[in-house]
Amino acid sequence: MLAGILASCNTSDKTKIEDAESSNETLVESVAEKTYDSYKDIASDEALIATALMAVPKESRANCKVIGFNMAGDFVTLREGDNQFIVLADDPKKDGFNAACYHKDLEPFMARGRALRKEGKSAREVFAIREAEMKSGELQIPTGATLHIYYGDKTIYNPETSEVADAILRYVVYMPWATAESTGLPEVPIAANHPWIMNPGTHRAHIMISPINENN
Repeated sequence: MLAGILASCNTSDKTKIEDAESSNETLVESVAEKTYDSYKDIASDEALIATALMAVPKESRANCKVIGFNMAGDFVTLREGDNQFIVLADDPKKDGFNAACYHKDLEPFMARGRALRKEGKSAREVFAIREAEMKSGELQIPTGATLHIYYGDKTIYNPETSEVADAILRYVVYMPWATAESTGLPEVPIAANHPWIMNPGTHRAHIMISPINENN
């Protein structure tokens, strides 16, 4: 009887291992078979707009304003809009893809950063200047205002869905001057998809949320 039980357990374990191996092989095959035959280069202002809108919640895409560099290299309003979001399109002159949308009340803060970078200020200088302006009240970041980032290494997209190849989402919730103590959040992520607080105690303190994505 004991021999029979052991043989049964071994057979069961072997079956589980074989099932797992089979599942892994199927997953590897499906990943290997992924192609981008239907994808095209992001090579027009229309494509810049369409792909940038993927950073926006689906129900809000129809009426948001889109700004950013056009294919000619000029920073312009690519599309007018009047809802709560402003969308920053990908810069076609830079490697990879990076589009974002943010609450319209963040525009003074974002515009100030763009102006300072245009003046040639470094990231550290931009941070220090906006920190001082926040402390003086000259600049404000509304607590709880959000930023959604849609980014990836590739610059090709599906014209039918506007999805950029392998691009993923990340979310930011601004909490000026917040700390780990005031929020209860860690200063480093506990796991890949766990929220954490970045730049704690500063004007740019924010909650970072990076969902687990299908590509990984």
